[in-house]
Amino acid sequence: MRLIERESGYTTGRSSAMRGATSRGGTLLVVEDDPALREMVADNFRMAGYGVREAGDVAEARALVDEQLPSLVLLDWMLPDGSGFELLRSLRRDDRTAELPIIMLTARSDEPDRVRGLNGGADDYVGKPFSLRELEARVRALLRRSPTDDNSGVYEAGGLKVDVERHTVTANGDIVNLGPTEFRLLCFLMSHPERVFSRTQLLDQVWGIDAYIEERTVDVHIRRLRKNLEAGRMDSYVGTVRGVGYRFAVS
Repeated sequence: MRLIERESGYTTGRSSAMRGATSRGGTLLVVEDDPALREMVADNFRMAGYGVREAGDVAEARALVDEQLPSLVLLDWMLPDGSGFELLRSLRRDDRTAELPIIMLTARSDEPDRVRGLNGGADDYVGKPFSLRELEARVRALLRRSPTDDNSGVYEAGGLKVDVERHTVTANGDIVNLGPTEFRLLCFLMSHPERVFSRTQLLDQVWGIDAYIEERTVDVHIRRLRKNLEAGRMDSYVGTVRGVGYRFAVS
């Protein structure tokens, strides 16, 4: 089975130019046990201007994250010394890495597996075989900060408070821990109270217009956002308008 679809302009051989590439795009950690696939992905991102570190198993990946926090992790599901999914959940439980953007790379592309990966904390899910150009577009979309992230504003409604500059969410004074995507989603919805947005509109506004993400991904992140708001009994603030989309409303 082909693991990657090649496009013109991509090469796989290492060179001194690649090793010396600047990391203007951020630093990626590629966690993949197949050396050839890992090298191909890593080299293509180096050519695109990213700094890249590589790990072949869970232990090595964990050590590299502990040593230096990357901008984003490309994480294979099945690794020789454990499950990438369990590493994902471990990273989400750690305050230092709770908001680290993570894209799962896996041959397990059936819908139940995609939903499980997204529910487990993945920000995106890419099935093998995949296009390198599409993967790069997904990485760019996830790393690109939404307009709400550049705000220094504070949104408050019904006991729920979001401080964009400090990147904090509180419900009646209690801290609410959100992943980066859920945070951006909440910021956007709270900045447009009572307004209904379709899945497509939310993808464009929160993920970016060049994001290669299925509309159902929005549903998964909405469920995760609501679950995180349950403790403060504020999950109902993120409402569903049947057949249309979602909106933020306290009433």
